[in-house]
Amino acid sequence: MLLIPAIDLKQGKCVRLLQGQEEEQTIYSDDPVSQALEFQKAGAQRLHLVDLDGAFRGRGENHETIGKIISALNIPVQVGGGIRTPEDVQTKLKLGADSVIIGTMAVKNPEHFEQTLETHGGDSVLLGIDARNRRVAVEGWKEGTDLEDVEFAKLWKSKGVKRVIFTDIARDGMLSGPNLEALEDFTTRSGLNVTASGGVSSIEDLKNLRRLETSGVDQVIVGKAIYDGRINLKEALEC
Repeated sequence: MLLIPAIDLKQGKCVRLLQGQEEEQTIYSDDPVSQALEFQKAGAQRLHLVDLDGAFRGRGENHETIGKIISALNIPVQVGGGIRTPEDVQTKLKLGADSVIIGTMAVKNPEHFEQTLETHGGDSVLLGIDARNRRVAVEGWKEGTDLEDVEFAKLWKSKGVKRVIFTDIARDGMLSGPNLEALEDFTTRSGLNVTASGGVSSIEDLKNLRRLETSGVDQVIVGKAIYDGRINLKEALEC
């Protein structure tokens, strides 16, 4: 299972939120480029990078910082947050992003998302499903929908999506462990490759997630547990 460290950007700083609430933030670093390089030095093979300002306001405000991070690294970077138009996708890919993560566009402008999939393919365009009680949320998790997560994923699988970044909003930033039952159900029923996100707090959580690897959960994103020292990235990558 591939362990992917996360950097969430807000006003150029590396932060973490509780359950995606903008006011519940902790600043971990004023230098996200150095943080990214630390992750690479520890052995990370990929970086998960989110523009929180973009996610909340629908426009990227960390463009320069994202470019600096990508340029500084020798590992692929997946970028999400505020990617609402095909032009936004093009901009991030031109910066050097290996792939982009799209959620809100797939709900609110499905024709644009389908066009993006056709243009760039399922390896470069990842579907971000942020679920609250198994229903898709959008606009930086601020808006709920009636879309059931599995049916939504299967719709886009039929149009070329290969991988879903699946976030259980209730677990994100809470260090309460991933929702294994929801992950297994989602992965088994959707038939997609899944990157798990939200709630990982220990090496034990990572071991539990590895049991779902045969179902299709073959990647995991870890953020707060690394910053809080609960998980040593180098050791976790080696175990």
